[in-house]
Amino acid sequence: MEKKPKEWSRLYNQTVIVTGANSGMGLATTVELARKGAYVIMLCRSQPRGELALAEARRQSGSERIELMLCDLGSLASIRTFADAFLAKHNVLDVLVNNAGVVTVKRQTTSNGYEAMLGVNHLGHFLLTQLLLEALVRAPQGRIINVSSGAHKIGRFDFNNPHLTRGFSVWRGYSQSKIANIWFTRELAKRLAGTAVTVNALHPGAVGTNIGVDRDTGFGKAVHRLLRPFFLTPAQGAETAIYLASSPDVRSVSGEYFYKKKIAPVSEKARDDEFAERFWAWSEREVGLKPGK
Repeated sequence: MEKKPKEWSRLYNQTVIVTGANSGMGLATTVELARKGAYVIMLCRSQPRGELALAEARRQSGSERIELMLCDLGSLASIRTFADAFLAKHNVLDVLVNNAGVVTVKRQTTSNGYEAMLGVNHLGHFLLTQLLLEALVRAPQGRIINVSSGAHKIGRFDFNNPHLTRGFSVWRGYSQSKIANIWFTRELAKRLAGTAVTVNALHPGAVGTNIGVDRDTGFGKAVHRLLRPFFLTPAQGAETAIYLASSPDVRSVSGEYFYKKKIAPVSEKARDDEFAERFWAWSEREVGLKPGK
């Protein structure tokens, strides 16, 4: 029988989902939240990689209260299947860490035809969060954490070319997905006003993960090895997400963007609330949600 952590944590016996939990910051976040007593669901796309990560997370944390569930954030059908499976087992969700992210050097698309970075980094998490929102509202103090990036500062979005069928570049695609995370955070915070649920975004810093490395071809590995000494470790990059998930200091803070556990400024475009509202409506249409649902 597991013992309660020596230092009481608000996460003790709470249910947490971490997306993209099989490596990097997702794995580091899983380990630390499990150490704090949370029941953590690792949301992974690949069962073989997920099972290896599950064993590693249990080993590092010393907790058996970690579960693997499968979901491909690039597939709306997979997201809906996961949400149904989760809600059949759990009535309450205390923390959702939207951590998963992709970077593609060449333009790729999801199974639903979305440009991959926008499709996974924003639209997948947008739908997932919406489907789990009622469970978060039922929590004593639900928290949603969206991993964004300082790259949002160069982010722009064109409603006439949302999936970058024209003029694709890796930085254009990645930055638009990261500013999308902030628009989503700010608009969702407005919609959650009056509930006990908070939502915040964060910049983890320059973290040495495998994001941007092609798993099939290995493209990007050499550059990654060269730059690794200058990166934060995944554990260091996960610190702000863990803080937002567990600290009593931010229990009533919502709609903000954090860096190094402190509220940080966002770009002027990211502060455009009228644009964020319009972008929300566009996102609802893309994922097949009726407005207000």
